[in-house]
Amino acid sequence: MGKICTLGIVLSLLAPALATRSPDCGGILSPSGLSYLAEVSKQHAETILAQDLMAPQVSDLLLDSPKPTRSQIDSVKVVDLSLSLIPDAGLRLSINTDIGITVSPSIPKVVRLSILADLHVERNPEGNLELTASACKPTVEEMQSTEETESKSPSLEVDKEIDVNKICSEVSRLLVLPNERLASLTARFPVTPSCQVQYLPLAAPVISEQGITLSLVTAFLAAGAALPLPVSPAPFGMPEAARAAASHLTLALSEHYYSSLFFALEKAGAFNASVPSPLTTAAMAQKISQIGSLFQEDLPVMLRATFRSSPRVVLEEGKAALKLFLTVHAGVGAPAFQNFLSVSVDMSAGLLLSVTDVKMMISAAAIEDIELSLAASDVGPVPAALLEELFLSTIREEIPAQMNAVLSEGIYLPHVPNFVYTDVNVIIHKDYVLIPCNLKLQPKTGGQVIVA
Repeated sequence: MGKICTLGIVLSLLAPALATRSPDCGGILSPSGLSYLAEVSKQHAETILAQDLMAPQVSDLLLDSPKPTRSQIDSVKVVDLSLSLIPDAGLRLSINTDIGITVSPSIPKVVRLSILADLHVERNPEGNLELTASACKPTVEEMQSTEETESKSPSLEVDKEIDVNKICSEVSRLLVLPNERLASLTARFPVTPSCQVQYLPLAAPVISEQGITLSLVTAFLAAGAALPLPVSPAPFGMPEAARAAASHLTLALSEHYYSSLFFALEKAGAFNASVPSPLTTAAMAQKISQIGSLFQEDLPVMLRATFRSSPRVVLEEGKAALKLFLTVHAGVGAPAFQNFLSVSVDMSAGLLLSVTDVKMMISAAAIEDIELSLAASDVGPVPAALLEELFLSTIREEIPAQMNAVLSEGIYLPHVPNFVYTDVNVIIHKDYVLIPCNLKLQPKTGGQVIVA
């Protein structure tokens, strides 16, 4: 309950900002993905039904109670579980379960419990997705009897043992995506110690023949407060290519999503760094004489990089590039940083994108373009050629390395607990990235799947 309250407070703080924003990412769960969820829910549903149906009644636990004369449920076996799409409405859940019952006096029977329910995914006031059920229709019929009896009357005795009303009221629990998992979609995930990411649905999912489409808006937080992100230059819609993918799930991330990530990290101070330099004041004084008059002793030169404009990601067919607009300050760091030269640096680096489990791994690759110019100087004019001679190789190597150190942990993609992405393909298009992938329920130690 505490987590829900905290999340509600955070969402209420974010609400004014989200009202002016359009989705910047999302995903489509395909019919094959829905079938996979049904498949992995089968064992889970069997476990839940067995717990509910085979739990001893209070009278059976009383020491002075006489031997119960009611029927005994001996086994529960889910033989079929399916999920199907109802376009513009929701999902249809169908479960067939064979229940072994010993009817007094010691007559074993097998009855089939069939459940047909319509499920809807809505966005509740807290901003979380919520699974609700309607039009639940349970039926119970006898399948077989191991002994011939003159009277086959399963209904009265069996109905006493199977509380179909309770099962219908909690039918969503029979899937591996109960509301606790759906609510966790909006949890805050760490990007760095000082920055978190949060994915928030702006509306309920759209159900169509292609699957379940969910559009999300990304929020970044620093020290618990939402960072004001730039407004997307164009609304983001789910690309048609995402609807045609054959994978369980296709994620779509807009160009604005990536630019927002780098903007947030920059505003959170994650990229603030001192860059080691091989230069000393004496070595630089041989090129720039005024430095010798500022520093009588030979001191190591430090470089400090700051952003004069926010980073920007540009996506083209088959490639991604990161545009950086920096000011690199050269100075000495003892006892306090003393800046004597500032250089404007415009650079472009290729971005490498991949997915591990549920994280997008991002790294800056080789520098594709770099330009240096003098921004400010306490040591007189410095020609561009000399700036390149002094600083170019260090900046070219160290700036990407510093950024990759920040990005090395990756950024969590939208996901629910215990599911990871497999068979991943990252496809870069102009303005957006598609990630077709399959789902896999994570195994516990010992090979048992996590179903709670």
